[in-house]
Amino acid sequence: MKIYTRTGDSGETGLFNGRRVAKDNPRVATYGELDELNAALGLARSLISDPEISKTLVEIQKDLFSMGAQLADPDFGEKKRSPKFYVPENRISDLEHWIDHWEAELAPLQSFILPGGSQAGASLHLARTVCRRAERHVVSLSQQEKLPPLLLTYLNRLSDFLFVLARYVNHKANSSEIPW
Repeated sequence: MKIYTRTGDSGETGLFNGRRVAKDNPRVATYGELDELNAALGLARSLISDPEISKTLVEIQKDLFSMGAQLADPDFGEKKRSPKFYVPENRISDLEHWIDHWEAELAPLQSFILPGGSQAGASLHLARTVCRRAERHVVSLSQQEKLPPLLLTYLNRLSDFLFVLARYVNHKANSSEIPW
């Protein structure tokens, strides 16, 4: 199978239901945001040597692929799809558990902090901001079309998780936080 199909040369792409839409369609733009977030997490993961964190980020990256597939399918929820399309039902509680787990080692925040720190921590802060942008796109799209409700909850919780994880990674790297 070749990587190029030539079917998008006119500025359109195909959704899972076969419908062709412009590449700047809000649905396409939204799953593009998830793709960018996934790439940002891949970059962050490449900078992290902790196997527990790496494994957790891989699970999140898989979830983002599933969520992107849901967004690429206007008929999601109406037709049975591959199990890969579905995010595990307990993933929100997993994210909350991971937040609590890594936040337990951190000093409580007394002020806002500037994003940065170690390369790994800074990359997680960047991923958090990409996550927030993706969340805004999902909110916007959800005002136009029916979407699975888990998408918003997941992205909201994920941005919190990425903030805590950035702080944790910086803490482990002895990279001090700079208060605002």
